[in-house]
Amino acid sequence: MTLSQGFNDIGYHNPTIKTPTLDKLAAEGVTLENYYVQPICTPSRSQLITGRYQIHTGLQHSIIRPSQPSCLPSHMDTLPERLREAGYTTHMVGKWHLGFYRRACLPTRKGFDSFFGSLTGSVDYYSYGSCDGPGLCGYDLHDDEGVAWGQEGKYSTMLFTQRARKILESHDPAGRPLFLLLSLQAVHTPLQPPKPYIYPYRDMANVARRKFAAMVSTVDEAVRNVTYALRKYGYYKNSVIIYSTDNGAQPFTGGSNWPLRGRKGTYWEGGVRGVAFVHSPLLRRRRRVSKALLHITDWFPTLVGLAGGNISQSQGLDGFDVWPAISEGKESPRQEILHNIDPLHKSPSQTTTWDEGSEEASVHTSKGPAFKKPKKKKVLKQQPKQKSGFKLKTTKKPWTFSHHAAKPKPNKPLPKLKHKPLPKSKPIPKPKTKAYSQHQSPSRYRPGTSRPKPQPQVQSRLGSKSRRTTSQKQHLSRLVSPRPKSKTQLRLHLKSISRRMLPQYQNTSLPQTSHPMPSQPLWDTSVQAAIRVGDWKLLTGDPGHGDWVPPQVLPTLPGRWWNLERSISSSHNSPTHKNIWLFNITGDPYERQDLADKRPDVVERLLARLAYYNQTAVPVYFPPDDPRANPSQHGGAWVPWVDEGEDEEGKYEGVYKKGKNNKKKRKKKRCRLCKLKAFFLKLNTRMMSNRI
Repeated sequence: MTLSQGFNDIGYHNPTIKTPTLDKLAAEGVTLENYYVQPICTPSRSQLITGRYQIHTGLQHSIIRPSQPSCLPSHMDTLPERLREAGYTTHMVGKWHLGFYRRACLPTRKGFDSFFGSLTGSVDYYSYGSCDGPGLCGYDLHDDEGVAWGQEGKYSTMLFTQRARKILESHDPAGRPLFLLLSLQAVHTPLQPPKPYIYPYRDMANVARRKFAAMVSTVDEAVRNVTYALRKYGYYKNSVIIYSTDNGAQPFTGGSNWPLRGRKGTYWEGGVRGVAFVHSPLLRRRRRVSKALLHITDWFPTLVGLAGGNISQSQGLDGFDVWPAISEGKESPRQEILHNIDPLHKSPSQTTTWDEGSEEASVHTSKGPAFKKPKKKKVLKQQPKQKSGFKLKTTKKPWTFSHHAAKPKPNKPLPKLKHKPLPKSKPIPKPKTKAYSQHQSPSRYRPGTSRPKPQPQVQSRLGSKSRRTTSQKQHLSRLVSPRPKSKTQLRLHLKSISRRMLPQYQNTSLPQTSHPMPSQPLWDTSVQAAIRVGDWKLLTGDPGHGDWVPPQVLPTLPGRWWNLERSISSSHNSPTHKNIWLFNITGDPYERQDLADKRPDVVERLLARLAYYNQTAVPVYFPPDDPRANPSQHGGAWVPWVDEGEDEEGKYEGVYKKGKNNKKKRKKKRCRLCKLKAFFLKLNTRMMSNRI
């Protein structure tokens, strides 16, 4: 697995990137051109290891930072555990980034027989230093459960490759089968390639792009050395090599997702479309490109099935066994992908509630948060058995939940939806009214005739300003009254809703009455969410900056060329800010034609799928920084800081905001001279970098 490698960062997509080994392995195997990952590190790794969506592990919101007391749920089985039960010896080399605050979170406690690598997210390639803010830095290189001191000066990509080759050399392939997860740090920042690898890219004007490309070449060499070891020590004939990135690239640090839209950290195709291929002598149909829909969660059941393990013991898997689709070219069993639902990340400009059955999308516009933020309270708590949704605060006592309190119930089988592709011959008629405009009245839509069964509805209001300082209260209602115009009517409206609340997640049919029933809210589109169903992809809330970033051909990134492919709708100053998008990815893989206004029937069906998945979600777990994690208290290294006897898992109930203290920050005085000095410092740095 590589880090932050974009769609345009491999040789068979871009000839300027020199990856002869990767190109050859992909050409002789199966190239996966419809393969998806998550937009950032921790969620992708959690879904690879557990085979579950991040809404089922509590990791919906962000990465696990070094000082956070968080990791994979303790009750959830992992891929190496299932492979070890099937008789495999399991090893991991490279980046973990799935939490380490207690020893039970370490890779050797999650199914791996050995581990050599880093535990945090971003590590220096030579010194192995890792920081979680100014003055909070420590050494991060570990061998099993101890610190691997004395490795400074050795380039991490080469060091990890040497350890992988050593494992292959010391193991007997005729004995127990072997599973090796090599998770290289490259090509993640910081950009620190060895100088000899920069020379082949000396003609690249952009310095960051030049260094990034050089680091991709180090990955190519590492794969060549590991493949050579597989052949040398007798593994190759019975091996399966899977190459995958963990998320899209960041153009500001030299990566490129061109011609896809978006970048790392976004739910556009540039952030979630992954570079991947499978190379194996066991493939029945080789030398081809697969368009089968695949997701990173699929590797769990696929590899366990290949190993002869029992998948039925793993309850609630979101992945599918896709080996027949990869090896034989059969149709993929996967028809849809839930990219994510993050209830803590909401669009700050407006709240849109899509009503099911009423053919309306009601838009509520507000310049700030709907409710005032409490001054003293730092924690917003949720209910223990409550699913991840969105709830207005209608009670005095806060609700609480625990991240590891109860095991999630296995998911129900998802109903299959038939999707009609866009007609090519006949032009799509334009709707009479436009929707989701911030300054327009609600628009009416005419959904299609086929409609899924009513799902539990979700409604929310914006609760605070920051994504890390908010926690949405969860609420499912059946009745919706007309929107109140004054604050007094709003209070009475909320009280009436709280009195008429039905039991949570009660999916019962409505009684048949002679008079028409009120419309029901289907989904709050201000919540960040993304889903792919068949050819269609739906995004709600704020999916991230939706730019098409051209290849970096100039020395610096800013400039007129940078704005050539800027997305107008991505600007927060735009008066027509919207929070729902629909694309036919098969016909429009670059997401240039938004069809949300033209196909409200498809929008409604996909919103219903989001509501379905949301009722299976567990609460978000995003605890505050723990000062005990400071490496200065542990000999200068990042190590587990919580004793096994402590009940740390049940200590944090809710989502906490990040902050060192509650003191108001003083406004820094503007220093024009300081800015001038910083400008010339950057200018000098660029001039010196151009000489490399």
